[in-house]
Amino acid sequence: MRLLPASLFGRMMLILFSGLVLAQILSASINFAERDRLLLRSSGMQSAQRIADIVKLLDSLGPAEQQRIVTILSVPPQVVRLEAAPQAPSAAALDNPHAAMFSAALHVALGDARPLRVSVRQAAPGARPSGLESGRQGMMGEHAGMAAAMSAAMPGMPGMPDMQAMRPFMASGLMFLTQVQLRDGSWVAFDTQLPQGPASTPWRLLLTLLVLLLTVLVLSYAAVRWMTRPLAVLASAADALGKDINRPPLPETGPTEVRRAAHAFNIMQSSLVRFIQDRTRIFAAMSHDLKTPITRMRLRTELLEDADLRQRFDKDLREMELMVTHTLDFMRGLEPPQVARPIDITALLESLQADNQDMHREVLIEGRARAPYVGDPERLKRCISNLIDNAILYGRQARIIVEDGPAALTLRIRDQGPGIAPDELGKVFEPFYRLEASRSRETGGTGLGLGIARNIARAAGGDVTLRNHPDGGLEATLHLPRKPGYLNAY
Repeated sequence: MRLLPASLFGRMMLILFSGLVLAQILSASINFAERDRLLLRSSGMQSAQRIADIVKLLDSLGPAEQQRIVTILSVPPQVVRLEAAPQAPSAAALDNPHAAMFSAALHVALGDARPLRVSVRQAAPGARPSGLESGRQGMMGEHAGMAAAMSAAMPGMPGMPDMQAMRPFMASGLMFLTQVQLRDGSWVAFDTQLPQGPASTPWRLLLTLLVLLLTVLVLSYAAVRWMTRPLAVLASAADALGKDINRPPLPETGPTEVRRAAHAFNIMQSSLVRFIQDRTRIFAAMSHDLKTPITRMRLRTELLEDADLRQRFDKDLREMELMVTHTLDFMRGLEPPQVARPIDITALLESLQADNQDMHREVLIEGRARAPYVGDPERLKRCISNLIDNAILYGRQARIIVEDGPAALTLRIRDQGPGIAPDELGKVFEPFYRLEASRSRETGGTGLGLGIARNIARAAGGDVTLRNHPDGGLEATLHLPRKPGYLNAY
């Protein structure tokens, strides 16, 4: 199973997506941590100021009024109660760093150095400070009006918070027990719960991050596709070079590296074109120059009085002429087709069948082409004829099976011969390679027939392959690709 995409575009998108997701996760984590810290600090400062205001108020009242005020002011997330002596919290609660910071803030808010104790513990989920219900009942009773009047009379003191609005803070957080000594020697205790984490899931922030991520991904997709498109064009050109070496050169556009690659590709293509053209011209010239002395030698052979010697010379000259012709055909097969028009494959096969029957050679045809094939008629005829000749030469019979589909036309040409050793299947396409050591045309041929057939097929974008059929004999497969949608027109 492949975990990485196969294409460069897919891998770049994976890298960008992974980087963006990681950046968003880190950004959200930092945002949440900073948000929690600021929320705790802000809540702590407000609570310290509120406690200082309450302490100053209680210092100015008598014992009876103090109790009434304490009952009224016990509202979430803070509960107030009077005590004769301070409680003794655990050492761990006193040593909490939040306790030290809250104590310092409270001293600043009070403006003096009176005795006070601050301890911190983790609030259990759903826990409420002790005395909360009594405080709530006090606010809902006859003292509600008095509390409102106190809030109006004391601008520095925060107003009484709404219990429903503060309910999310009661879910979890830090429980502060603050004990402050009043001027009359008594103590007042404050149970204050401050949020340690977010009061609720910040769905709006998460939605914003998600929209931002999707927007960046869409823009990144367009940018990466734009950047990798020249590479896709270069890959397509390299794939098509073997089918049409005379195709137009690549446009040298895009980034510097892509332009350099396209320029190098165009130079390589032009070099290949010149090489093939030069080689074809050389072989054509050699073939033409060889035909002239062969013709002279044939005329001189006719002057020989010895009939047996004349026959042997004539046979050698025919083989030389055939080899020259096949060599020229082999070189021409490397060139792309010059003519392309619809070919009736069924009629072409029936014509080859009739030609072979005239020579008392058996050719069988199974199946029909569903539509004409667009190609060079003469070269395609030579390709199929060479495959038929090879089958009859080594297998006495050629059976042609036609398979036509939307993507390709396939001809399977099977003989009834002994087949070929597996390690020889690829070598028989090499020029002048023959399975027989003899150079006689009647036995081994020139060794160019299969190579010519494959060159013609590859020049048309197809191929020729060989395999030993399970039921015996050799099977040559001619694969010719069709143009997309061409078969649907018939």
